[in-house]
This record gives sequence, structure tokens and C-alpha cells, in this order.
Amino acid sequence: MAKEDLKVLNKGEEEEMELQGYRLCRWRLALVGLGVLCTGGFLLLLLYWMPEWCVKSTCTRTTARDADVVLLRSTIRYFSFHSTKYYWNDEVQNFEVLNGLEDLQVSCSTLHSEHSEGLTRNQQEYRRLFFGQNEIAVKVPSVFKLLIKEVLNPFYIFQLCSVILWCADEYYYYAMAIVFMSVVSIATSLYTIKKQYVMLHDMVATHSIVRVSVCRANNDIEEILSTDLVPGDVMIIPSNGTIMPCDAVLVSGTCIVNESMLTGESVPVTKTNLPNPVPGERGDEADGVYNTEEYKRHTLFCGTNVIQTRFYTGELVKAVVVRTGFSTVKGQLVRAILYPKPTDFKLYRDAYLFLLCLVAVAGVGFIYTIIFSIIHEVPVGTIIIESLDIITITVPPALPAAMTAGIVYAQRRLKHIGIFCISPQRINICGQINLVCFDKTGTLTEDGLDLWGVQRVENGSFQLSEENAYKKNLVKTHFIACMATCHSLTKIEGQLSGDPLDLKMFEATGWILEEATEEETSLHNRIMPTVVRPPKQLLPPESGVSPEQDMELCELSSAYEIGIVRQFPFSSALQRMSVVGRLLGEKRMDAYMKGAPEVVASLCKKETVPEKFAEVLEDYTKQGFRVIALAHRRLESKLSWHKAQNISRDHIEKNMEFLGLIIMQNKLKAETPGVLQDLYRANIRTVMVTGDNMLTAISVARDCGMIPPQDTVIIADALSPHDGHAAKITWRYADKPSKTSHLEEVNISLEDECQNEPKTQELYHFAMNGKSFAIISEHFPDLLQKLVLHGTVFARMAPDQKTQLVEALQDVDYYVGMCGDGANDCGALKRAHSGISLSELEASVASPFTSRTPNISCVPSLIREGRAALITSFCVFKFMALYSIIQYISVTLLYSILSNLGDFQFLFIDIAIILLIVFTMSLNPAWQELVSHRPPSGLISGPLLLSVLTQILICLGFQIFTFLWVQKQPWYTVWTPLSDACNVSSHINMSDLNNTEVDEHNIQNYENTSLFYVSCFQYMIVAIVFSKGKPFRQPSYKNWPFVLSVLGLYIFLMFILFHPFEFLEIVCVPFDWKIKLILIILVNAAVSVLVETFILDIVLWMLVFSRDKQSSFGDTPAAPTPQVGFDLQVCKYLSCWCCPCKITPKARYMHLAQELSVDPNWPPKPTTTTEAKPCPENSSTYQIMMGS
Repeated sequence: MAKEDLKVLNKGEEEEMELQGYRLCRWRLALVGLGVLCTGGFLLLLLYWMPEWCVKSTCTRTTARDADVVLLRSTIRYFSFHSTKYYWNDEVQNFEVLNGLEDLQVSCSTLHSEHSEGLTRNQQEYRRLFFGQNEIAVKVPSVFKLLIKEVLNPFYIFQLCSVILWCADEYYYYAMAIVFMSVVSIATSLYTIKKQYVMLHDMVATHSIVRVSVCRANNDIEEILSTDLVPGDVMIIPSNGTIMPCDAVLVSGTCIVNESMLTGESVPVTKTNLPNPVPGERGDEADGVYNTEEYKRHTLFCGTNVIQTRFYTGELVKAVVVRTGFSTVKGQLVRAILYPKPTDFKLYRDAYLFLLCLVAVAGVGFIYTIIFSIIHEVPVGTIIIESLDIITITVPPALPAAMTAGIVYAQRRLKHIGIFCISPQRINICGQINLVCFDKTGTLTEDGLDLWGVQRVENGSFQLSEENAYKKNLVKTHFIACMATCHSLTKIEGQLSGDPLDLKMFEATGWILEEATEEETSLHNRIMPTVVRPPKQLLPPESGVSPEQDMELCELSSAYEIGIVRQFPFSSALQRMSVVGRLLGEKRMDAYMKGAPEVVASLCKKETVPEKFAEVLEDYTKQGFRVIALAHRRLESKLSWHKAQNISRDHIEKNMEFLGLIIMQNKLKAETPGVLQDLYRANIRTVMVTGDNMLTAISVARDCGMIPPQDTVIIADALSPHDGHAAKITWRYADKPSKTSHLEEVNISLEDECQNEPKTQELYHFAMNGKSFAIISEHFPDLLQKLVLHGTVFARMAPDQKTQLVEALQDVDYYVGMCGDGANDCGALKRAHSGISLSELEASVASPFTSRTPNISCVPSLIREGRAALITSFCVFKFMALYSIIQYISVTLLYSILSNLGDFQFLFIDIAIILLIVFTMSLNPAWQELVSHRPPSGLISGPLLLSVLTQILICLGFQIFTFLWVQKQPWYTVWTPLSDACNVSSHINMSDLNNTEVDEHNIQNYENTSLFYVSCFQYMIVAIVFSKGKPFRQPSYKNWPFVLSVLGLYIFLMFILFHPFEFLEIVCVPFDWKIKLILIILVNAAVSVLVETFILDIVLWMLVFSRDKQSSFGDTPAAPTPQVGFDLQVCKYLSCWCCPCKITPKARYMHLAQELSVDPNWPPKPTTTTEAKPCPENSSTYQIMMGS
């Protein structure tokens, strides 16, 4: 089949898929049907587990266009995958997704001219064929469906076969116990899954189906169900508000919306109608191609709450539907929950490999049993049962439940400290986190901003800074007027609501905001403007009258009010907002603007911007202040109210007069420095990702300890290609450090294994803004990986850029954690290995973890619990592997004398010992502090494998020794029902022998009894040995359920050793043999503890941690304790002795660090320019050029 028939869907996206077309083949179907009949339905079960095999065995390959079936659920015209429909596109010869109106690439003016009248019923019905019902359907499966899906799990099928086998071998009690446990496990699993589906269904179903009014093409208004909406419908927003059932763009009117479901911020947002530029005056900004991200200030998103509407008299507030169903923003959020990104963690891959190893061991036992039984002429039925029984012994039935126990306990402990988890499997991954990205505002710093002061500009120069704007002499200045009008505040139930920054700024003026009521609005032919005015006590007794004032308003000259005629909302892309206002009595209008200082200054007349602007701004931002600039312009007298409603913001936001700066203070949260210091000591990198100003972010990073005072910060300023010039990066210092004058000495800290003296080095950090990050990602992809290696501050980052940064860090093999307050962080929170949201609102529902504590103290707690859960998983897996092997050894040795363990012996071992031990050894809480090394990420590592293998050999040796030694005892004979080794008698009553029930399975004998005692103690020995404590978990002696369980079992086993219970089918042995058994057990315990603790823990673990130290580049480790210092020295010598060759690191970031440590041109010097010019000799995408 040609390669072009292999189609790729969602190329480059998270859900990228390959699609292959297949056509049903009748003769293959017939063969499969015959195979199903011959295998008694087992083949059908296998094809259910392996859908790819099902397609390939019943179909033949064909082109995607002619396909009847694809490997996913498919028809020829479209197929559905993860609640998304993919339609065949003849033009591109591939399947594509229909999202909505955005697919048409419509401009803003086209939306107004061609899509604002509504659809006919025929058009609506035709579109519904493609887009389907407007619903986010989370179907709750029936209990029966969930039961079938759960029971068909390969693990439960294996258990069912095992139970049938045990019943055939007359192990009824043991089989019943396993069935009971399986039923409880299935019931618990079904309850949990059903509960999660119901919770998600209830969350989505709330207000999802409502009645809405839509406009038809013939100017009729029709009321329909929201499920019937399609892209292109014109929806009427009711005046009393509603929950949006779709994504729609406003084409008339204004709405106040609560978007907490999406952003995590419960602050109301003002949505204005989409710009409709006048023909001939269309600017690029106003008449660009519509998309929801760029025009989100005009878009009402599904699931958000419209609180209020404002409208023209005789006109309605209308919105054009752009997306429906799962294509909406809320639908994408629900899809992220329904179909989470697969967790690809080395532990789980290694677990399957380990199970395969156990299956291989079982295969050896299977063959051994068959050969041995045939030699001894055992009946065929017994051979089949006993050989299959070996397999059920080797693969433990309780393994899945045991593996999840540690995660469940960790989840409970996290819940106890206020951290909630919706993806429990991520807890183990948290144990590997070695880099954490933090949002700044609301995460590292307080949510609220306090006004520190203002610095006005008069006649092109800065005045002295003033702490208070509430002054009589300032009340009528444009500076205060800008503070009072340039915001998006509104009154909801009499209370001012809006952005916290706007709120603080407006409250600092002391002015009063008044909005027209609905009744007042209906009396006029236009929206009544919002009015702001100062309090009477700030106004002078008499107010002068301007020559431009109307004569009839002279008597109102004492009133000083400004009406807000038009508002251009804040845009994160433009980094500014502006309003058009009119002073009461004035003919001309005024434009006021606020935003990022650099942006505002670029839109002002040069003569109005002070010469010291850059110096003053840098001074404030270095101190960590958030600075906002204000500007004003007197508008033309010919600008009428109607023209103001249609003018583009490009015509307003130009030739402004610079008014000055507002300085806001954003304080660090009290917990921030301490938490970052803990992470620093643990060799966990910290990165700041914020939407704030670059220098402010660097200042906060220094204040909180993310960047130490002595470290150098290198800012990467990237410029996109223009006028034939290639993209380039210029490098500069952030703060011109006096201590460092030669950057050539800067190097990456990477400790070599056998290096006796560390290099003297200076540490550096890269900082860049979102614009530079985007340019570097596009034009310098090779350089990006090197920059993220030491990138610490990423400022002015858009939400999608935060996600891209997380992906870039993951590409160099970091385990990335992300901590944000839910606002604009959702994408990064979902993409990170461990996303921690500090917001409990609905926006964080897709984040794996949500903290009730609104500060970053949850981060080290989560990592500690992750490390504890990971070590617990290792301990449990090792214990379950040893349990299987110990039982396998016992049964194999007993098969050699045609014996086996008894029904109640199996039951006692599996229920009383194994389950009790497994579910209590997982209870160890996490260690109190983060240590500087991480646990291994997989089971296939030297220390772990050696630990398991040495314990297997020890247990094998002592069982074989016991088995052979008991046969060498002077009192030993082949056991019979009347044998009494405890009280040897030469007289045997033959009548008693005839009356004794014959033991068909030869369970009762001296070998069985001896091996049963030794193996029972071995289970507990390995449980204690494997139950690790420090440095990732609390010591086992603090786990009192585990201690009580082990003590209770030890006492019980010692009791039955001297007073055997008949139901356990053990026989009486002489007292001296009991003492010898105790000695065997004590020596076994001593050898196991010695090998595990003093050889493996001290030697091999230290070698692993020495290699792990390679990841600590760029960080100065905390001063070690004497014990740690000694360990590090021993570690260094052991590394040199055992690993004389330099080990190439597996992680990509460590490999890059090694390369850069010997690169004389890295890091780039401050006078260097890096241009995007391909160099054929090294195939690099950039070239370093010296420049000034």
C-alpha cells in the first residue's frame, strides 16, 4: 500500500492520529466466524480486547476515500473520535474537523453584513446535519455496560480461569475467598466510575438545555431549544441574563459576564459588540479575520454567566453563534476531562515487563511440572491441573489492588491537607518532578494590588511622585479623569465589580460611578452612558466655565461629570485599553488610554514623553512595582456620538499626550520565599511564567529567591524578520552587575563523577518575553532547548505560550510541575506532568490537582507525597513479586514429592498474611522534608533488580536447605496418618490406620509443614526489609497498623508452631526441629536485612544518587549535614571505582548541559547578536555574530 494512503489527523497537536482505510472482506469474515466457533468464543473475546486485530483480520487495506472502516470508529463520510466529528474533504484528500463559523475565515465586517440577520429554518436544519445537536453530552453508562467492560478486563478473566482451576483441584474455600474479593473490588470500582460520570454529567447538564430566542432571515423571532442552535444562528441575549449554551460573538449591545468557569476569576468582564468599521476606514485591527482568541472581548463563551445587558431602545442585544457542542470552549474543557492525556510513566511500562518476567518463570515451572509428573506417571488430569496451578501461583491475583493501595492512601493524605486530585495516577509522577513553573500574580504574589503612588507628567517632564490621588488640586486634571474613566467597572446589585486593578485605581480617586437603570435607558434612543463624578467635598466652591460650554448649561457649571461614551476593552495582545468620554457641558469628546508603559509611550507624541521615561520606568520595575501609563487626547469636534460608536480604536489610540504613571505594589505571599528555598535545597528548578512586565518579573524573582542576588540575568530580545533582514536575537544584562565583567567565565554547573575539585563558576539565568519566545520558537528551534535549560523568567506570556513552554521543557526530558491560580493557566496546568491549581473554581476542573490553600506551600507537600507514593509502589511491587516467587519455590519443591500446599494454607497465606501486610505497609506517610535527590522512575534499575534477585536467592537457599535438612533428621520417615514424630512409638494399631481418612493430595507431611512455617516467616521478613523509610517515607516503626499486623502474625505463627491447628493441615514435629526452624528463620532474617540494608542501600543507592546529581546544574546545593557530606565523599569514590568511564546521561537536558559546559561561545555575550542564518557546515539554524 502506498504511503500516501496513510493519513495524518491533527498533525502536530496533542491528538495527532494516523488513519488507514479498510474495506470489509467476506472470506476473512467467514474465517473469523469459524475461528470463533472453534475456540468457543475466545477468539471473539480476544478481538474485543484488540480492536486493531479485529479490523486487520476482517478487512483488506484500501484508500481512505474508499474505506468502509478505519482503525477508529468510522464511516466513509465521517467518523467520530473523542466526541469530535471528522469529515472527508475532497480538496485536501483527508479528514478534517468542522469547528464552526471560524472555518469560513469571515471578517468582522462580513459578520455584521452577512451573518447578523439570522438563518432560515432550512439552512438551520441543513447545518445541523454537519454540526449535530448543540449539546455537551456526557452519557452515564448503565451499570450493566460498566460491569461488562470491567469484567472483560484481562485481569478478571485470568482470575475467573484461576477460580475454575482451583475448584477443579478442590480448593473451594480459597476459590470462594478470591471470588468474594473480586466481587468487592468490581463493586467498588463500578461505584467510583459511576459516581465520577454522574458528577461530570451533573456539572455539564446544569443550564445546558434552555429556551432561547433566535432571529430568522425574515425578521421573525422564534423561540427554540438551545440544543437546536447551529453556527450562524443569531441569538437574542435576554436583558435579565442567561447561561450561555454556545460560543457566540456580540454584534449589538453590551454584556456583563462572569467567566469564572473558564478563567478561574470570578471578576465580571464587560463584553462589547464586535467592531463594524465604516467602508473606506477599515483598519487591520477592526476588520481582521474573526477568531475567538483575538476577539475574546467581544465573544460570549459557552457556560459563562451573562449577568446584565445594555442595549439600544428598539434594538436587541444580539450574538451570532460561532461554535456549538464539544467545539465550544466549555466542550473542549469537558473533553479534556473525558479523554485525558495518557500517562506515560516508566514505572507502569516496567511493571508490565516485570509481569512478563513472572510469566516466563511460570512457564519454566509449567514445563518442569509436566515433565516431572510424566516421569512419575501422574494421571493426566492431575498433570493439567497442577501445571496450570503453577501459573496462577506465579502471577499474584491481588497485584493490581496492591499497586493502587499506596496511591489511594497518598490521595487521602493530600485531601487531608487540602489538595484534591482527579487523576490519582499522576501522584506517582509527582515523585519525579524536577522543575516547577509558577505563575506570578496570585500565585507567588498576592492577588490584590495596592496603589503605591502616582507620578504625573507636565510639560514633558516628570513631577515628584505623590502617594495620594485624592486631592482637591488634582480633581479636574486629565490624569485623574483618566483614572476615573479608563476602566471596565460596573455595578452589580449596587456594588462596584470588575478587574481588581481597575477597582483599586478607581477607589484611589474617591470618585463615584453611576449607571443608568433599565427604565432610564428605555426612554432614550441610545445607550445611556456610565457617568463618573468626584465627591462634592473635592470640588471648589465655584467652578469656572469653559468658553466652549453651551450657554444654557451655565447654571450647571458647578456640576462636574464625565460620561463614558465608548469603551475599547483591555486586550492582552495590544496590552492597553481606552475609552471615549465627554465632560458635561463640553462639545468635544476626550480619549483616555491606559496600559503597558512601553506601549502607551509609543502611541504618544514624542514631545509629551519625558526624556527620563525609560530610566524612571526601569527604576520602578526593578523594585518590583507594577507600572501603568496613562495618556489623553482631545478628539475632533466633528466626532458625533453616533460616529464614536463605530470608529475603530486605531483612530482613537494615536497622537496621545502622555499623562504619567500609576505605580502599583504587588506584595509577595508570606509563604513564597520559604517554599522556593525548600525546592532550591531539593535541587528542583523553579521558573516564573507571567503575563506581567519583564523587569517587574525579574525583580520579583530576585525578591523571592528564585534568582540569587549574585547571579547574572541575561535578557534575550528577539526581532522577527523584516525588510529582508533575518530574525535576530540581541543579548543584554538585566541589571549591569558590577561584580561580573567577563561573561566568558560563566559556565554550566555540571559535576563530573571523578572530579576532585569543582570548577569556579558564575551562574546565570535567561529572561525573555512572550514575543521573543514566539520568534525563537519559530526561527531558532535548536537554540530554544539551550535557552530553556537556564531560562528562569518568561514575561508577557500568553496562555498558549505558557503551554508551549511546558512542552519545550518536557522535550528536554524534564518532569514539569505547573502551579497557577487558574486564570489563563488551564492549558499549561493540563499539559504539565503535574498541574496544581490554586483556584477551586470550575476553570481548574481539568487540572490534575487543586489546592484549597491559596499559596504555593502545596507544591513541596505534593512532591513529598508523590515521592512517598512512588517508593511505596516500588516496595509493594517488590513484595508481591517475592510473595509469588516464595510460594512458587514452596510449591515446586513440594511437587518433587508429589505434594502441595493445602487449601487453608493458601487461604491463610493470601488473606491473613499477604493482604494484611500489603494494605498496611502502604500506610507510611511522607518524610517531613524534601531531600536533594529523587527516587528512581522505573523498576528496571540496578539497585531495585539486584534487591529483588538477592532476596529471591536468599529465600530459595533457605527453603531448599530446610527441605533437604528435614529429610536428614533421624526421626524422619514418610509421613502417614498415624505417624507421630513428636512421640515416637513402635506400636501401631492397624485398626486405627484403616479407620483414618486417606490424604489423596499428600498435603500432610514433614516437608510441607517445614516449608509452610519457613515461607510464612519469609513473607514477613521481605515485607520488613522492603518497607523503606527515610529519606522519602516515615520509618516503618511509625506505621502502627503495619507494626501491629507484623507483631500479631509473628505471635500467631510462633503459637501454631508449638500448638499446630488441625485445619491448616500441618503435622506435629519434634521440639528440637521446631527450635531448628526458629534458628533457620532468624538466620534468614539476619541475612536478608544485612544484604538489603548495608550492601544495597549504602553502596548501590549512593551510586544511583551520584548520577542523579548531574541534574543539579545551575544550582548551588545547600550545605550538607555531616552524614550527608560523608555519604557524598563515599559516593564519589565508589563512583570512580565502579564507573571509571564517564557515563552519558539519559536525560536530554543533562546531555545538553554537558555539551554547553565545553562550548566557549556559551552563554552569548552581551554584545553578541544571533541571526537566523542556516550554516551548512553544522546544519544549525542560527549563526552568532559579534555586534554592539
